[in-house]
Amino acid sequence: MILGLRTAIYPVTDLEAATRWYTEMLGVEPYFSEPFYVGFSIGGFELGLLPDGVPGTGGPQPLWGVLDIVAAHARLIQLGATALDPITEVGGDIRVASVTDPFGNRFGLIENPHFKASGVG
Repeated sequence: MILGLRTAIYPVTDLEAATRWYTEMLGVEPYFSEPFYVGFSIGGFELGLLPDGVPGTGGPQPLWGVLDIVAAHARLIQLGATALDPITEVGGDIRVASVTDPFGNRFGLIENPHFKASGVG
């Protein structure tokens, strides 16, 4: 049985630079840091950095929840990300957007007032 999202892994070519950028962007230090993988605990989920991977914007597209997508999107751009998909209302007061991180990966955002973190198992 699938229990739900646990980890979103981002391949990077420079693990040290990516760790610094994601630490600043996320506002937390990694809870796990080894030469083969760096993991951050974010709202009950894990964001992982995998070295020697091939970054890209295709493939799976996880969306990370934010309270204010306009502010979050602007902050990502300020930190060196590049706009990919604009902030878009998709219905039901839900808005999504994405950027390309400095390492070439798609990083998606979602502002969803209906999502209840208490339902995460």
